[in-house]
Amino acid sequence: MDIHKVGVIGAGQMGNGIAHVMALAGYDVALNDIDQDALDTAIARIEKNMARQVGRDQITEEAMQSAMARIRTTLDVAEVGDCDLVIESATENEAVKNKIIEGLIPHLRPETIVTSNTSSISITRLAARTDRPEKFMGFHFMNPVPLMKLVELIRGIATDEETYKTCLGVVERLDKTAASAEDFPAFIVNRILIPMINEACYTLYEGVGNVRSIDQAMKLGANHPMGPLELADFIGLDTCLAIMNVLHDGLADTKYRPCPLMTKYVEAGWLGKKAGRGFYDYRGETPVPTR
Repeated sequence: MDIHKVGVIGAGQMGNGIAHVMALAGYDVALNDIDQDALDTAIARIEKNMARQVGRDQITEEAMQSAMARIRTTLDVAEVGDCDLVIESATENEAVKNKIIEGLIPHLRPETIVTSNTSSISITRLAARTDRPEKFMGFHFMNPVPLMKLVELIRGIATDEETYKTCLGVVERLDKTAASAEDFPAFIVNRILIPMINEACYTLYEGVGNVRSIDQAMKLGANHPMGPLELADFIGLDTCLAIMNVLHDGLADTKYRPCPLMTKYVEAGWLGKKAGRGFYDYRGETPVPTR
């Protein structure tokens, strides 16, 4: 199937990044959200990030202007109905995703492929809420989308080969690399990454080290570009906790029990960089560890 128009549901951090790379690759993009401020913020962020790419000679000014012209925003999900491919990119909450998908389906053409940017939730369960489980799959981008080369492609039990090959073709057109994952909780990247972050939280919780020492140990001792607690703040502690809960519930193994300290931070609204405070306090000129 040829893809020309791409709908992106959700204009947050992941959604605006997906719209960014799709438009640069030549796709017409319909970016949908229920909040006009979120759409305005997304467009401003996309323009700022593309301008940074122009400044680094990664793209031309002409390519930027053409890409920006290909993005339209809408508050009405029905206006995504003419798209060939739709990517749901809302918060990592299954109930929210189900509601979005169920509201979207009546507006789509029968041949439209529907995907989710979920980082952990069952593709088979999400697909079952649609009228086209064979044309539904996981399309998991990494954050930040314009910089990260990997996309996880996850087939549900009913996903057909044509849908998979079509999405693989889109990944290749984006000049990214696809990793095929089976439909198990958290797939590949987060099945490995988020438990590591959770263990770093336990290391802090149990007093083995403080925030700075834990992050320095992993950066200098394991050659990680970011420490695990710094990375958790970047991802969002609410997202990390949601993924750990999916792993714990889906695999029923105590090794995936979310650290109580992570839960406490989320309850406090200390969600990381986006909230101004998490394992680090970002409200000053430089981040300061909170423990």
